[in-house]
Amino acid sequence: MANELLKGKRGIIFGALDDKSLATKVAERCVEEGASIVLTNAPVAFRFGEIQKLAEKLNVEAIPADATSLEDLENLIDKSMEILGGKIDFVLHSIGMSINVRKKRAYTNSKYDWMQKTFDISAISFHKLMQSCYQKDAINDWGSVLGLTYIAAQRIFPDYGEMAESKSLLESFARSFGYHYGTSKKVRVNTISQSPTMTTAGGGVKGFDVFFDYADKMSPLGNAPAEACADYCVFMFSDLSKYITMQNLYHDGGFSKMGMSPAVLDLE
Repeated sequence: MANELLKGKRGIIFGALDDKSLATKVAERCVEEGASIVLTNAPVAFRFGEIQKLAEKLNVEAIPADATSLEDLENLIDKSMEILGGKIDFVLHSIGMSINVRKKRAYTNSKYDWMQKTFDISAISFHKLMQSCYQKDAINDWGSVLGLTYIAAQRIFPDYGEMAESKSLLESFARSFGYHYGTSKKVRVNTISQSPTMTTAGGGVKGFDVFFDYADKMSPLGNAPAEACADYCVFMFSDLSKYITMQNLYHDGGFSKMGMSPAVLDLE
C-alpha cells in the first residue's frame, strides 16, 4: 500500500540489475511512494537490457556510470539534478563485487590486485559518491544516503572472502562521512545490514543456498525478504527517520542477536 511517504522527493538508485536485485525492489517502492528517481549501474550492466526495461516500466531515466570513476559520478549527479529538476533527497548505494569470490579463489590465496578492485567497487565507491555529492552540494538538507551491507562485516563467513572487509569499510565510511554531512548539511548517512537474500550477487557465493536456509532457521522472524528491505529503505529515505544517522541498522529477522536456535539443532 502506498502512503506517499516520498512525495516530492528526488533520488538516485545505484545497483538495479534484474528483478532479483534489492535495488530494483527499492526503486519500485520509491516510485510507488511518490518519488522521482534516476536509475544507474555500471555501463556493462546496460548490455543485458534489464535496467532499461525497469526504467521504462517505472517511467524514469537510467544513466550508465562507473561508480569507481569520479568523472562518471560527477556526470551522473549533474544529469540527475537536471532530469529531476533540482537537488537530490536520497541515494541508495547497492553495489558489491569480488573477483576473488567469483573466481572461487581461497581467501588465503587471494590475488591482491583483485582485492583492491573489490574494495574500490564495493566500498570506496561509497566514499566517492558521497564526496562528489558533498562537493557539488547535490543533496538537500535532511537528505538521506544509504548503503546496503551484510553481517559478515562483523562475523566470519569463510566463503564471503574479502567482501567482508569491503562491508566493514563501507560501514566505516558511513560513520565518518555521516559526521561531516550531518554537521554541514543535516544529511544522514546509514547502512542497512540485510538478511541473506536470493539475489544474483548472492547466488555467486559458494554454499549460499545452504546458508540461506540456516539463517532462516536461526532468525526468530525468518530472513527478511527483498520487499521488506525496500520498505525499510523507503522509511529511511522519508522524513520519519530524520534523526537517524551514522548507524548500521540490522534488517535480518533477529539473526544478528542470536547465539543458537533449537530450530537449527532439530530440537523442535
